[in-house]
Amino acid sequence: MAERLPSSKNMLRSRGQDERSERRRVSTASSRDEEIEETLQRIQKQGKYVKMNVGGVLYCTTLGTLTKHDNMLRAMFSERIPLQKDDEGWVIIDRSGKHFGSILNYIRDDFICLPDSKVECMELLSEAKYYCLTDLVEQLEEQLERLRDDYHKICRVPVITSLDEETRIVSTSVKPVIKLLYNRGNNKYSYTTNSDDNLLKNIELFDKLSVRFGQRIKFIKDIVGRGEICCWAFYGHAKKIAEVCCESIVYATDRKHTKIEFPEAKRSWTKLST
Repeated sequence: MAERLPSSKNMLRSRGQDERSERRRVSTASSRDEEIEETLQRIQKQGKYVKMNVGGVLYCTTLGTLTKHDNMLRAMFSERIPLQKDDEGWVIIDRSGKHFGSILNYIRDDFICLPDSKVECMELLSEAKYYCLTDLVEQLEEQLERLRDDYHKICRVPVITSLDEETRIVSTSVKPVIKLLYNRGNNKYSYTTNSDDNLLKNIELFDKLSVRFGQRIKFIKDIVGRGEICCWAFYGHAKKIAEVCCESIVYATDRKHTKIEFPEAKRSWTKLST
């Protein structure tokens, strides 16, 4: 039996129904968009202020600001997403309030000063993603790349000038502490031939060690001292565990000389570090 093909009239009728359905769908979507736009215009004309509790931090701004751009806040305050309020009428937003001020400033001005801190930049990036601020997300990602390229490890070595400072640093440090005391002015005798070079070698060794191990060990310098010229001190659990004095008195035929050693400090460091 031959298959019966649909008539031209039926095909035209079906096509007409499809076109009417599509027009109704477009009309419905257009009506919804117009309704949202009318709601936004009404809100912005009102200039009404909104009280917000963002992660425990209180903010107040206008509805016009919150609905200025197409983002999460606009969806929340244009009645597309139900809002949660407390008994006093504060809108509850379950996000960190630390950077919400920056989010509002960006919505107002389309610009903010980006953080120089990598941590703060990452925190703000997380909030920008949540609030769907696409342009700000791109700027923060570029800023993070710049911060990674410009990152340099900083080694900070406190210079102490009193016993109280030393006691405070040693007692509060969670790391082992190494102190180098050097003060060439403490000497009342003349130096031997290699003493100046050895003093500089001790200082150079200290600087190299502080750069290399500064993340694990606390290094401090003492440039005043109490009579010593060059002395290493090693602390652990807030107690001194070793000390290496690099100076000695050499008796010549006519007078005394001060001798500064370098190898003693180096060997002691090698022993303690192992």
